[in-house]
Amino acid sequence: MSLAAPLVRFVRVLRAAGLPVGPDRLIAASRALELVGVEHRDDVYWTLASLLLSRHEQFELFDQAFRGFWEARASSSDALPDASARPRDDAEDDLARRVREALAAEAGIPELPDRVEIETEARVVHASAAERLQRADFATMSTDELDATRRLMARLRLPVREIRTRRRIASARGPHVDLRATLRAGLRGGADGIALRRATWRRRPPPLVVLCDISGSMQRYARMFLTFLHAITNDRDRVHVFLFGTRLTNVTRQLRHRDVDVALAAVANVVADWSGGTRLGTSLAEFNVHWSRRVLGQNAAVLLITDGLDRDGVDVLDREADRLRKSCRRLLWLNPLLRFDGFEPKAAGIRTLLPYVDAFLPAHNLAGLEDLARVLATEHCAVNRKRKTPEWK
Repeated sequence: MSLAAPLVRFVRVLRAAGLPVGPDRLIAASRALELVGVEHRDDVYWTLASLLLSRHEQFELFDQAFRGFWEARASSSDALPDASARPRDDAEDDLARRVREALAAEAGIPELPDRVEIETEARVVHASAAERLQRADFATMSTDELDATRRLMARLRLPVREIRTRRRIASARGPHVDLRATLRAGLRGGADGIALRRATWRRRPPPLVVLCDISGSMQRYARMFLTFLHAITNDRDRVHVFLFGTRLTNVTRQLRHRDVDVALAAVANVVADWSGGTRLGTSLAEFNVHWSRRVLGQNAAVLLITDGLDRDGVDVLDREADRLRKSCRRLLWLNPLLRFDGFEPKAAGIRTLLPYVDAFLPAHNLAGLEDLARVLATEHCAVNRKRKTPEWK
């Protein structure tokens, strides 16, 4: 069999495991191996790594896939063995699981002919299936549906509307005269007159702060939201993510990692209160004391993701919610309980929070996240700051 056939199968394994390897890189790798040769394992490894990978964090996944694929081919001249039959270690990370599943899937594909034509893979997504995923509840999805939803969620973006800042930038037709720039131009001399330099207000998206509940009642939804938070954290700057259950944890740095599985594994290592109770009032108090002044400057918007079922007293929650609302420009609440048609805010925590939020949105499916994007893209309206409990319809 020619070298192209096993190389194409190996690239299929990398794609199934999550690496974005396109046809152009596959063609380049095939030509490079013809020049380098396949007599030495290290030469093949580093040739493929240099041409198929684009980021340093992809090396770990590539290394596991390379060892699993080529060792399997060395032990058998036929199709790859079923990787799922190998003993599974509970301590294996998500990368090893992805590689194992990709190898198992590749083992069921018929052997390729000697003459291989590389074609761009086209995926057809039926409108009915996509629409069903948009409306499906995260808590009732199957494993395959969750994987498909995570892929869709990774492509979601939050188009936060730009706002005017206090700083100015040069503009030929700006409404303001830039006195400093005008004087600097006049000091250069060589002209009978001094042309006025003009400026306008600078506009940029405000910071986005996310407070996500990871208590037991939010467990299934919180894990899905972490994929979404990873996507928006890597898509734009000035995004800060905090997780809370019985305590508050800043996971912004962990979510900055480009690989979603590595990022979520890092988050799991630093968070100690998964699936526990909810101390919403205490967590907001900790945020207001230690983090509010650091991350809520420049008209920040706050996303609060929780079901509002709090173990603390309503007095603490009322005081801290009031302080949080006064510190930010917009406070948006995403609540999975809105998936129920007959939902009413009977819990004390929910009724305490409602007067302080600008928008109360569902957060149990993809459609809810798209609604959030539309709300953030709209112009911010004035908020009634009076303590008045809204009527529920």
